[in-house]
Amino acid sequence: METAATVWMIVLLAVAAATAILAVPRRPSRAAALPAADPYAEQVALAAEQAAAIARRRRADWTRAQEEVDAAWAAFDVADRDARRYAAAAAFPVFKQRRTRAELADRERHLHRSATAYCRRRELSIAQLNEVLAHRGGWNPRRHPVAQEAALRAAVREHRFADYQAATGRERQAWQDAERAAATVRSLRAEALQVRARAGRDVHYEEQWTSVRPAKARLAVH
Repeated sequence: METAATVWMIVLLAVAAATAILAVPRRPSRAAALPAADPYAEQVALAAEQAAAIARRRRADWTRAQEEVDAAWAAFDVADRDARRYAAAAAFPVFKQRRTRAELADRERHLHRSATAYCRRRELSIAQLNEVLAHRGGWNPRRHPVAQEAALRAAVREHRFADYQAATGRERQAWQDAERAAATVRSLRAEALQVRARAGRDVHYEEQWTSVRPAKARLAVH
């Protein structure tokens, strides 16, 4: 009888232990606790990174365009001062007298050589040089060399101002491209933020909206 009672006690203890083990809730595995990867969220995040890289390049293009505008204006300012100085020198009257054919030919060669030299230095355009060589648009090879030089300096000023206007147009277009790229970055980051929020993940404001551009950037993405 004592042996049977001992066996029953052992069986009851084993059953109680098994019941207690089964009653304890199991901890979910780490892999099961993490939310499943969202392919759309990954695509949006990748698109945002690519858009940020494009925005940085557009910002750099805009910075270079601004530098070109500054350089073009400086060149125009120099040309304007030179043109004013030569115009003042040419204002003094020149006594008219009959010129020989050789002297007139020398004046023509001087005008052509000077205009060609300005064009090679990119101070005159090809179209302007053609006007000089063809003696069109008021270019008279018989004029005094001082008057010719004043006219050439005025043409250089005109060319420099055209360069400045073209540089300003490029800078404006570069700014618009940079603004569009920045807007794309903001839109994609907002979409990524919403996707992560819907997925129940932790979202940090600083992580989503910190600027990807350098601190000294003149154009902010945000």
